[in-house]
Amino acid sequence: MKKITLLTFFFTCSLLVNSQSYLGFLTDNYSGVHGLISNPANITDSRFKTDINLTGLSAFATNDYYGINIWDTTKDGYSFDLEAKTHPKDINSGGLNVDVLGPSFMFNLSKNSSLAVFSRARAFVNAYDINGNSIAVVDDDSTRDFAFNEGSINVLAHSWAEIGLTYARTLIDKDQHFVKGGVNLKYLQGLGNAYGSGNNISIDYDADGTDLGGGETTGSITTTGTLTYGRFDNFDNDDYDYKTPKNASGFGVDLGFVYEFRPDHADYDADDSSPYQFKDKNKYKLKLGISVSDIGFINYKEGIKEGYAINNNNVSEQDLETAEDIEAFLNSFYTKTIEGVGYKIDLPTALHVNVDWNLNSKIYLNLNTDFSLMSKERITANRIANVVSLTPRYESKWFSFYLPLSVIENNGLRMGAGFRAGPLYVGSGSLISSFTSDDNRQADAYAGLKIPIYQSHPKDKDGDGIVDKLDDCPKEPGPESNNGCPVEDKDEDGVLDDVDECPEVAGPEDNYGCPWGDKDGDDIIDKLDACPDEAGPIENKGCPYRDSDGDGVLDKDDDCIDQVGTVANNGCPEEVMEELQKTLNDFARVILFNPGRATLKTESASVLFEIISVLNEYPNAKFTIEGHTDSIGSYELNQRLSEDRAFAVKAFLVKNGINPGRLSAIGYGEKRPIATNMYKAGRAQNRRVEINLVK
Repeated sequence: MKKITLLTFFFTCSLLVNSQSYLGFLTDNYSGVHGLISNPANITDSRFKTDINLTGLSAFATNDYYGINIWDTTKDGYSFDLEAKTHPKDINSGGLNVDVLGPSFMFNLSKNSSLAVFSRARAFVNAYDINGNSIAVVDDDSTRDFAFNEGSINVLAHSWAEIGLTYARTLIDKDQHFVKGGVNLKYLQGLGNAYGSGNNISIDYDADGTDLGGGETTGSITTTGTLTYGRFDNFDNDDYDYKTPKNASGFGVDLGFVYEFRPDHADYDADDSSPYQFKDKNKYKLKLGISVSDIGFINYKEGIKEGYAINNNNVSEQDLETAEDIEAFLNSFYTKTIEGVGYKIDLPTALHVNVDWNLNSKIYLNLNTDFSLMSKERITANRIANVVSLTPRYESKWFSFYLPLSVIENNGLRMGAGFRAGPLYVGSGSLISSFTSDDNRQADAYAGLKIPIYQSHPKDKDGDGIVDKLDDCPKEPGPESNNGCPVEDKDEDGVLDDVDECPEVAGPEDNYGCPWGDKDGDDIIDKLDACPDEAGPIENKGCPYRDSDGDGVLDKDDDCIDQVGTVANNGCPEEVMEELQKTLNDFARVILFNPGRATLKTESASVLFEIISVLNEYPNAKFTIEGHTDSIGSYELNQRLSEDRAFAVKAFLVKNGINPGRLSAIGYGEKRPIATNMYKAGRAQNRRVEINLVK
């Protein structure tokens, strides 16, 4: 039957035609001029200098009634009517979308703007509100009769051609935020259309319901409901010769914006004078695109629209078959309710949202949704199928590979594959699922050829980080501050002239290329001179020695820096020294040792601490500790004992905080008695330790 034949042809074409929905390919940053199909903003700041499309075909077909196993269709004896799975519902639907991108090209006008010119031919078939149970009744081969209550139905077929101009430019380029926008302006030429809409449709077909006489019968048709339809020409005539419709044109608009998040923007910053610098690189970490496509309509000014009330009983099938055309049959047996000329067919307006993650320089993950903005109830409007897809892809300049995973309206999950290799692009959004499903109800494929001219990476021959286009000395490395040219070092001090504050005189880097001075002329450079404005010896870090009390003895040699003294007495007044010496002698007399030994008695400790307090009052004075004995015993023993006792006292003083550099110790044995050794009292005076000021 015609219905089965039509559906079989519809589905077979959708599987075999070498075309596609571009699913996966349009996510590629190297899709070039194709990018304007989903979002016109895509063509600016692209990876192309120029992209020329030679030809590209895409087709997408879907239905939710018939499902097939593609492998089974290759077997001998396969019967579509018997083996295809059916899914009748009260409301079934189907659609076909064919898109031919003809010769088209894009190019850059400037660093921030691009232009494209494209040609395109498109065809849509949409069928909604079809009662699947009615199809099942017609397909039932067990009986020639059938009856069904269709209710409502809406079918629209439309094809048209487009000639378009695209302009896109950068809107915001500030640090890590980048925004671009674009618009497609399209002139539309209608190529043909037909639509039909029915309400409360019922059909009762009796295969032998009409008696023709002589024992012959033919079918009878009883119908109810209303039917409205339109067409661009009387193409239902047997001798119909197709011609492009006259007065069937219109205009369309696509609008789009793209936002890119560029956290590494500093790696791509360049001088504005370079129109294409770093355009060979994808700079974003995250990209968000939003667009609305196909805003507009085509006005078929000479299109024919008619409506009928199709309430009639037992109309002969023979009358249908012998009628000159469908219109003549309808006018003969039904009541015309609408008659007019001219109508508009709306474009399949849709919203597209696209999110693209740059996982690394080659691997990306894309989330895309295509959402129809046209209602199914709008009988003179084409409509896309709603689709959500997730596409991981590998992307490079000369090769990309995609694995789109998508959910299509009324048909569930599908998985495809595609690739781009230089000028060739091929793929399908349902390739894998079509060949792995026993109940496949949609298919698509795509292929095409183009001439891509990619952006080249900026050259930097001398490797100084400044691309040759901006480098005044492209063969010699140099800093950006000198436009890429090497900076001279006239004084050859290792400090380049651009930072050398004394470019004519050699000097160290830590003095900005200037030699260190010697302001005070003391032969110590100012860098090392603690007193650069006053001459002083090197041993005092270039500072002059002070004489705080003005007694002519420099503080470094003055034992009494706050008291005027004499040079002979190391800067101390004579009377002070005499008093100091007397105090020390008084204390020294009570420094006691154990008999015949050099160990101090315990009671000597308090005296020694008193001596320490006195010595601390004269921090710069030096002293000699002298040990003496009586003459009892051998000379050698007395000499050693006197030395040991002198050193024992020194050790005590040092241990308790006196600088050892201020003290010296010596033993005189029995050589310097202060009393006679003939008597006990005299010998006791001779056993002593003296602490004397060194003058």
